[in-house]
Amino acid sequence: MSVPTSYKLASGRSIPSMGLGTYLISPPDKVTYEALKAGFRLIDSAVMYHNEKGVGDGIAKWLQEDPENNRREDVVYATKLLDSQQGYETAKRSIDESLQKVKAIGHIDLFLIHSPQTNRKLRLGTWQALQEAVDEGKVKEIGVSNYGIHHLKELLEWEGLKYRPVVNQCELSPWLQRNDIAEFCRKEGILMEGYSPLTQGHKLNDRTLKALAKKYNRDVGQILIRWSLQKGYIPIPKTKTVSRLKSNLEVYDFELEKEDFESLGDPNAYEVFDWDPTTYRG
Repeated sequence: MSVPTSYKLASGRSIPSMGLGTYLISPPDKVTYEALKAGFRLIDSAVMYHNEKGVGDGIAKWLQEDPENNRREDVVYATKLLDSQQGYETAKRSIDESLQKVKAIGHIDLFLIHSPQTNRKLRLGTWQALQEAVDEGKVKEIGVSNYGIHHLKELLEWEGLKYRPVVNQCELSPWLQRNDIAEFCRKEGILMEGYSPLTQGHKLNDRTLKALAKKYNRDVGQILIRWSLQKGYIPIPKTKTVSRLKSNLEVYDFELEKEDFESLGDPNAYEVFDWDPTTYRG
């Protein structure tokens, strides 16, 4: 199956089908700059990562290097609000604070609620603040992260909804496929972004994975990224190693055969290597 290099959003804007995760990357400006040089166009940050300014500086450096060819409209810069920043008034202030950190690049392309671990009033108040940020031109698109189906329904059924979430970012891998959430999002036109697609290294010695890497003459990371792409997810692999940036992108010129694709991992497994706010019931 062919995998697109980007997806079209309802607004008409596009989002790349793969991005760079920036949690704990150092220095963030250098890695971001090198990632853009390598070909990445979706850069994922968060208030929690304490690197918004560094990521923004890396984007700005790349833009300034070749203004004719390195265009701001080709880059999707994403960030996320902390749980402690939720609620209408707090979120309004926090959005402006995040925007100030990346003033060199002008606006935020994608702003997510990082987790649903607050309550209905705070979550929906935050969404109202994000919707207003879109109307004010501060933010282009909005979405959620770590939302379970019940959290998504709460938002989609809210009478104040003006802009639907464009993505739901969750931990996703062959051992954490979240097919129930993915199917719900597919029906609702919400793209699934996947963090920790490389399982934070926990599954890199998996026997089937290593066998597929040998069969396709690829490294295990490329097999996992390609699996996510064929699943219809937007993987956001993270690497601190600049030399791996280019290889992580070299996944569009091969395809996992159906039998191999289905042999990797387990659709019934639930192996979480990070956190799992999707199960939060508050």
